[in-house]
Amino acid sequence: MSRANRFSFWILICSFLLTVLGCNLLTAETAPASLRAGAATSNITPWLGVSMNGGMRDRTASHVHDELQARCLALDDGRTRIAIVACDSCVIHREIFDAAKKIVNENINLPIDKMLMCATHTHSAPTACGIFQSEPDPEYQKFLSRKIADAVLRAFNNITPARIGWGVGKLPGHVFNRRWKMKPGKIPANPFGEKNDQVRMNPPVGSKDLVEAIGPTDPEVLVLAVQHLDGRPLGLVSNYALHYVGGTGGGHVSADYFGIFADMIQQRLDADRQDPPFVAMLTNGCSGDINNINFRVRSKSRPPYEQMRRVATDLADEAYSVYQSLQYKDKVKLNVAVKTLKLGVRLPSQQDVERAKKILAEAKGPVLNTLAEIYARETILLAEYKPEVEIILQALQIGDLAIVGIPCEAFAQIGLEIKSKSPFNPTFIFDLANGYNGYLPTVAQHKLGGYETWRARSSYLEVNAAPKVVDTVLDLLRENHEKSSPVAKSSGH
Repeated sequence: MSRANRFSFWILICSFLLTVLGCNLLTAETAPASLRAGAATSNITPWLGVSMNGGMRDRTASHVHDELQARCLALDDGRTRIAIVACDSCVIHREIFDAAKKIVNENINLPIDKMLMCATHTHSAPTACGIFQSEPDPEYQKFLSRKIADAVLRAFNNITPARIGWGVGKLPGHVFNRRWKMKPGKIPANPFGEKNDQVRMNPPVGSKDLVEAIGPTDPEVLVLAVQHLDGRPLGLVSNYALHYVGGTGGGHVSADYFGIFADMIQQRLDADRQDPPFVAMLTNGCSGDINNINFRVRSKSRPPYEQMRRVATDLADEAYSVYQSLQYKDKVKLNVAVKTLKLGVRLPSQQDVERAKKILAEAKGPVLNTLAEIYARETILLAEYKPEVEIILQALQIGDLAIVGIPCEAFAQIGLEIKSKSPFNPTFIFDLANGYNGYLPTVAQHKLGGYETWRARSSYLEVNAAPKVVDTVLDLLRENHEKSSPVAKSSGH
């Protein structure tokens, strides 16, 4: 062999070795280590006398029926740490979540974008951000940020080797679309004096004027379960696209069916009084147009909390059935993708503001009694908004599972579209995540009008917001998928 050939030969051998070593090093860097997980709760129950939102009029907390919690599941794959938090609250402003994330980051250096925090949407919790005639107590807002942060810090204090599994069930019998087409002339004027709504939200139950519900439902039930290596339950996250159920006592603070579900799952798994405690949480899916009322059938009135228990029982039964069939892994890949999206705000015109001022001047307040008065106040407040708002969209990858966080009350159709186009199976959407930016109807539903589209602090994003949100979320899901695909790994050599 000539000297030149020998040189070429050794160059070839060295290149081969570098390629093999490079692949091995890359695999070592990207392959997840054994999973660790922790779970914890933090009590966010208010003091009596605070404002409670969830209605057109303000209410005052006079009794605590059941304690409110911020519930956290922490995961660590050796490369990425994430925290998932569900808070027993109606809606929570971004600033409150941001303050909680800042506290966590300063204490354990967990990156801000690796935390997904959401509200469950119980309508019997203290006001955390102003909606209609309920305004928050700044002291409670600060308390809430601190206690949410504590849930995350406690969960990471409890971190331990673990294994994880997930599955999907279905519970169609409790989800109903609440937007209905009615017979001609049976839809009243909206709060702005216009008679152009084509649908009515929450029409009279059993009315002969009902035509059809406008929009689908999503019956899927997510079950994400984490166990200690010896099989003891550690934590469980579920997701269901159903608004609050309601039916509390007057002035009662309650976590609604979300809290009852967590208790029932703990009972079914025989996970009471563990050390550290088992933590279950139920998050709200895309339920901006979904509730628990079958409008075709008149039902008898029930005592307080009975309907909540019925829903929670059926949901816990389905989740437990899925749980029993799960297969667990002690290694999964965690990824997070986040993007801030700018959207336009449907600001009132000067004419709208002048009309609102006139209505309020004639109101007999201080409590506003008519929809025209209530929305006039909303118009005045919304006129102070900037023409654009930034919303946070987030996608988590846990192995083959994806979780999307949207800071709105998205319609069910939006969630179904994201699920159908996602590169992950399953994919679930957590509403009211990382902030609150009102209802998110589809463009087609905006054209039909109805409560969820009426301009207010509870519904102000541009008409074309939904497709922009969906496109951005799908980009984030694809970004996570590409990070973990074999093609993406080999292309780095």
